[in-house]
Amino acid sequence: MSQSAANQTAARLRLRLTNTAETIVRSGHPWLFADSIREQNREGITGELAVIYDRNDKFLAVGLFDAESPIRVRILHAGKPQTIDSTWWKAHLEKSLERRAKLFDATTTGYRLIHGESDGWPALVVDKYDSTLVLKIYSAAWLPRLEEIFALLQEKIPCESIVLRLSRNIQSLAEKQFQRRDGQILFGSPPVGAVIFSENGIRFEADVLRGQKTGFFLDQRENRAEVEMLASGKKVLNAFSFSGGFSVYAARGGATSVTDLDISAHALESAKRNFALNKNFPRVANCRHEIIQADCFEWLEKTADKFDLIVLDPPSLAKRATEREGAIRAYERVNSHGIMRLSRDGILVAGSCSAHVSALEFFDAVRRAAVKSGRKFTELKTLQHPPDHPAGFKEAEYLKVIYLKFAA
Repeated sequence: MSQSAANQTAARLRLRLTNTAETIVRSGHPWLFADSIREQNREGITGELAVIYDRNDKFLAVGLFDAESPIRVRILHAGKPQTIDSTWWKAHLEKSLERRAKLFDATTTGYRLIHGESDGWPALVVDKYDSTLVLKIYSAAWLPRLEEIFALLQEKIPCESIVLRLSRNIQSLAEKQFQRRDGQILFGSPPVGAVIFSENGIRFEADVLRGQKTGFFLDQRENRAEVEMLASGKKVLNAFSFSGGFSVYAARGGATSVTDLDISAHALESAKRNFALNKNFPRVANCRHEIIQADCFEWLEKTADKFDLIVLDPPSLAKRATEREGAIRAYERVNSHGIMRLSRDGILVAGSCSAHVSALEFFDAVRRAAVKSGRKFTELKTLQHPPDHPAGFKEAEYLKVIYLKFAA
C-alpha cells in the first residue's frame, strides 16, 4: 500500500457499535442512532461516509454521517464491502428508476422516483411532476453531495428543471454553510406559477417551490381512484381537503356535489383551480363544487349536514412518539363525528399519515368509532402504500386508509 493510500485509510471514519445495534444493522434497518456508537476513531464530518465494523473487525455497513442529527448514520449499504463511487451511485439510481419503469402509462406524469430509505436513499426523495423534478432532503448529510446527486438526476432523467426542497430542521444550516435554500432551482428555469401534471388523465397543479411536501400528495393516488369508483350519484364531503384531489376524482366519478372543507384559504383556492383544470370532463363540469373554510374538527362536530361519502384524511396527528396516544384518541373522535354526518348507505373513507400510529392502531380506532355509533356497517377494504412509495421498514409505514359502508 502506498503512503497516500495508507493515509486515506487512516483518515476514514470508522465506527463500532453496541451488540444490539449490530443486530439491528444486520437486519437491514437503515438508521444508526448516536447512542448506539460505542467506538469512533475521530470526529465525523456531516456528509462523509462512515464505515461500520462489527465486533470481529469485519465490515458491517457504510452510510452517510450526520453530526447534526440523533440519527447519526443513514445506512447506504450493508453486507459485503462495496466502493461507494460515481459508478455505484449511477447503478443505485438506475435500480430505483427500474422499479417504476412499468408502473405508469402516459396518462400519469406525476409520481415518486426515489422514496428515501425504502429505495436505499435515506432521507432523500425525488418526485416527478411532468418535466419538473423535485429533490427533497431531510438530512444535512446530503448537503455536501448535492452537486453530484442533481448532476446524476439530470443525466439519467429527462427534465426541464430540478427544484430543491429542504426539511425545516436543516434549512438554517443549509443556507449558512452551503448557500442552499428551500425552493432553490438546481437546474433549468424557475416554473412560472404552479407546475401542471396528470394523474390518471386528471390534471392537477403542484406548488413545487413552496407547497407542502414536494407540492402535492402523490401517495394518495390509488385512494383517489377508489373514491372515483364509489362516487357516482353521491353527495361528497372531502374534509381536510388540501387542494381537492379526492374531490376532482369524485366529480369525474359522477358525484352530484362535492364539498371541500379545509382551514387553509390557500389550499381551497388551489382546489378551485384544480376543478377548473378538469372542466373538459362533463361530469366535473356538471358537479356542484362548494368550498368551506373552517376548522374541520369543529365543523364536523357542529354541522347538521349529511353526506353520502365522506373522505377524512387529516394531516399527521402524531409528529413524535409521545403524541401517539393522543393521536389515536383524536382519530377515533374525528371519525365518530364523520360517521354522524353520513346518510343511509353512506361510505366513510378514513386515512392517516401518522408514522407513529400503526395501521392496526388506526384501523382499530376507526372501527371503535363505527361500533360506538350503533350503526350497522361493512368493512369494504383497507389500503396502505402505493408501489412508488414502498415501505421497507417499520418506521416507513405511515400511510393507511380504511373504507367502511354504513347501512343505516
